[in-house]
Amino acid sequence: MNKLEVLRRSDVFHYLDDEDLKTVAEMCTTEVFEAGKTIFRQDQENEKLYVIEDGLVSVLLELGPTDKRQIQAASNYECFGWSASIPPYRCVCTVKTMEKTKVLAFNGKDLRNLVYTNPKLCAEIAGGVAYVISQRLRAAFSQLMGVAYQD
Repeated sequence: MNKLEVLRRSDVFHYLDDEDLKTVAEMCTTEVFEAGKTIFRQDQENEKLYVIEDGLVSVLLELGPTDKRQIQAASNYECFGWSASIPPYRCVCTVKTMEKTKVLAFNGKDLRNLVYTNPKLCAEIAGGVAYVISQRLRAAFSQLMGVAYQD
């Protein structure tokens, strides 16, 4: 599948018009991670936002040195690493591949610097990131209520 089609289906870029999608497609590179690879760790500085082209990652909350809990997963066309675009640019969770995963990788600084060259596109991407965050937060609330609420 080509980059434009992946971006068109992605949760963070799906609402962009074709011209903006082409601009964004020029900003990313393709990376492949083998199964079991930790892409980034909770509380580390985050430099990249990723869109999964094909694969599956686990989103883990680290509660202690040996205590990790999977709180979510992300698969085809979903974004992770959104913290690369929002201060303080630190990972909220650890992300680890559950299978071989092919991604489109964006430099967070390049995305943020669009504010100087293409503020409209930068605002649209920020809206997409906000959408992703709201969906993840809603899923986390639902998960928490399922754990906390017993009939």
